Amino acid sequence: MDNRIFIGGGGENYALPQLLRLDYANRHGLIAGATGTGKTVTLQILAEGFSAQGVPVVLSDVKGDLSGLAEAGSPAFKLHGAFTERAAKMGLPDYAYRAFPVTFWDVFGIAGHPIRATVAEMGPLLLSRLLELSEAQEGVLNIVFRVADEDGLPLLDLKDLQALLTWVGQQRDALTLRYGNISPATIGTIQRRLLVLETQGAAMFFGEPALELADLMRTDAEGRGVINILAADKLMQAPRLYATTLLWLLSELFEELPEVGDPEKPKLVFFFDEAHLLFDDAPKALVSKVEQVARLIRSKGVGIYFITQNPADVPDTILGQLGNRVQHALRAFTAKDKRELKQAADTYRPNPRFHTETAIREVGTGEAVTSLLEAKGAPGIVERTLIRPPSSRLGPIDEPTRAALMAGSALSGKYDTPLDRESAFERLSARAEAAAREAEEAEAAAAAAKKADEEFKAARRYQADQARKPASRSRQPQSLGDAMTDALIKELGGTTGRRIVRGILGGIFKAR
Repeated sequence: MDNRIFIGGGGENYALPQLLRLDYANRHGLIAGATGTGKTVTLQILAEGFSAQGVPVVLSDVKGDLSGLAEAGSPAFKLHGAFTERAAKMGLPDYAYRAFPVTFWDVFGIAGHPIRATVAEMGPLLLSRLLELSEAQEGVLNIVFRVADEDGLPLLDLKDLQALLTWVGQQRDALTLRYGNISPATIGTIQRRLLVLETQGAAMFFGEPALELADLMRTDAEGRGVINILAADKLMQAPRLYATTLLWLLSELFEELPEVGDPEKPKLVFFFDEAHLLFDDAPKALVSKVEQVARLIRSKGVGIYFITQNPADVPDTILGQLGNRVQHALRAFTAKDKRELKQAADTYRPNPRFHTETAIREVGTGEAVTSLLEAKGAPGIVERTLIRPPSSRLGPIDEPTRAALMAGSALSGKYDTPLDRESAFERLSARAEAAAREAEEAEAAAAAAKKADEEFKAARRYQADQARKPASRSRQPQSLGDAMTDALIKELGGTTGRRIVRGILGGIFKAR
């Protein structure tokens, strides 16, 4: 079993081991079944199996139960007898309790190391899905991302995107001529959706330091793959954020990992719990994106396993790519349930010993109908299977144990402190401040020019007034003789003066 994972015992008396081949484990898989039928335990034993084979695992812990992977099971557990009996029934040779290397992650940074992505890494398609934008609104968001690229404005966190949206709204007249219509109403709608997202706590997800994928693909000193557990109990309160976070992780793996063809074992296995949240009301563009990732990411050594209540939750184009299947019980209470049950049964390679549809309806808790890929990737005959008991703790660990594991993690401190480097918000703020200073300087210059003009006009009016006045002679200080002469002239010019002159002149002429 060196290159296989023991899932459980099948066939009559469960004596036929059901084994998942590692060289086909990157052909993806499905774990389906109604609530309470044992899907979580199946996910747990698969994670254990991959880890023991040196394959790192990423999984979401929706109910908080999977943290028990970090702690060994105990004979004191109430189901210990049943577990031991089950292991003996299926011929499990090396059943023993053990813990597995675990790293805890949490978007909100409470139950694990913070997990972050930049707005630019998220991209307009996934962000539009997260914000539930219409096609027209998604088009405007694409314009915003294009402007950010061309103007050198890094989009790292939500405040960067909010600032750039405001700037695009202010410059919409010029940008509309280049990129297409940008309406203020659309900008306002996107801003409101961002505010709602921020209120839900998503602001903590966007930013730096962003997650490095290498930290999800580690092994411990013993060569066991590290199991990365994303705490999703609180995250599930925002279903779109949950689905978008996991889809972003898949997209990043798809974009960054190199091609490896068909490896002997996967480089990473990704479990997507509550997979129906990914496809509920999803636009065609998003479903096409998921289909593309599922089809091509296996050549990069990554296996994807969807966990959901009903296979009908997964689109047919993606369901057809899931080669390894573990189908727990499905209940058929309505006509729709019966149709979906029959459809699920028809996807399996039939077994002549039993009726598949009946088996899916009748298997009990801890049992399943399985079909695993065989040689050359052919689907195996469907088998009723008793799922093996887990080696790790069944159920959650306590908070002190979780805190101690986080403190002793190799990644402790790497992502805990947020980083806020210069990005679109700071650069646009600097532009606004520079524009404000220029406006103040221009206003001051205009005021000074106006004042100078007013003074110039006032000076010209004064000069004009002076030009209209008669010129006045300047008078020098008079001497005593001059003063007497002036007085005499004034007197002679008067009546008395004229009399004196006539008297003098008359005497002269009489004498002659």
